[in-house]
Amino acid sequence: MTKVISIGEALIDFMPTGETGYELSPGGAPANVAACVSILGGESQIITKLGNDFFGDYLLGIMKSKNINCSSVLRTNEANTGLAFVSHTHGGERSFLFYRNPSSDMLLDESEIKEEWFEKGDVLHFCSVDLVDAPVRKAHDKAIEIAWKKRCFICFDPNIRLSLWDDHEEYKNIVNKYIDYADIIKVSDEELFFITGITNEEEAIKTLLNRVQMVVYTKGRKGAEVFTKVYHVSHLGHEAEPIDTTGAGDSFIGAFLYQLIKKQVDGEFAVDKIKMEEILDFANKVASMVVEQKGTIDIMPTLEQVNQRV
Repeated sequence: MTKVISIGEALIDFMPTGETGYELSPGGAPANVAACVSILGGESQIITKLGNDFFGDYLLGIMKSKNINCSSVLRTNEANTGLAFVSHTHGGERSFLFYRNPSSDMLLDESEIKEEWFEKGDVLHFCSVDLVDAPVRKAHDKAIEIAWKKRCFICFDPNIRLSLWDDHEEYKNIVNKYIDYADIIKVSDEELFFITGITNEEEAIKTLLNRVQMVVYTKGRKGAEVFTKVYHVSHLGHEAEPIDTTGAGDSFIGAFLYQLIKKQVDGEFAVDKIKMEEILDFANKVASMVVEQKGTIDIMPTLEQVNQRV
């Protein structure tokens, strides 16, 4: 069965409870995406490195309980599992404070990436948090190299986190370098200008589409759009009362990839416009459900719950 392979950070999100309290929640964008896919009923796998600590044990247990294939999860004594403190603004928007100097995921080495993890038609999904100057960047390079060799599809969600980089221009250059390795890029309206440097939305998206097969453009409350070289599809989104947007983008792209795999024809993602409209509706629905609760992996909906949503 075709699977989504996420590579990158799995970490602990400390979510605010009241004015001074926090509770731990499993997170990390690649882990969130893998969880979303598996909870919906798809097959997912995660490539990451956890610390040999309580948080690493906790994350591994949670991911296994969500039916994520964890055979490519490594452990280390050289660094602790990553932590992120989340704060919320009015309307559920969030900001992150990361503790990773380094964290275990950053020590994932290229020599630890195995070809046997990849099969033709799989989707390799990654973000930019682990494209920092650390061994894990070369691990990404190795995974991408194998994915191309095995004729997998590559999905890149930049998931911009400016606080992790001192040099934002370098960050922009790194993100743009990895866009050229991708078949699909998922980008939000908040990230579009930073990545392209173009203020005109239409021109910015056109620039990206010249470099990839598909641009998935998310706009928060305003829904999302998909651009290919053949068609353009838009969806206004589903009504929601947002409490916490922490897992919104990850649940969206996880649901999107789940449906894309489900609707593929003969191992190809050349779905027609009608199918893409269905995929976009589904992904928006999943994201609208996630933002109405606090948490990430622990609150991803099942397929049955999504189908019951009006």
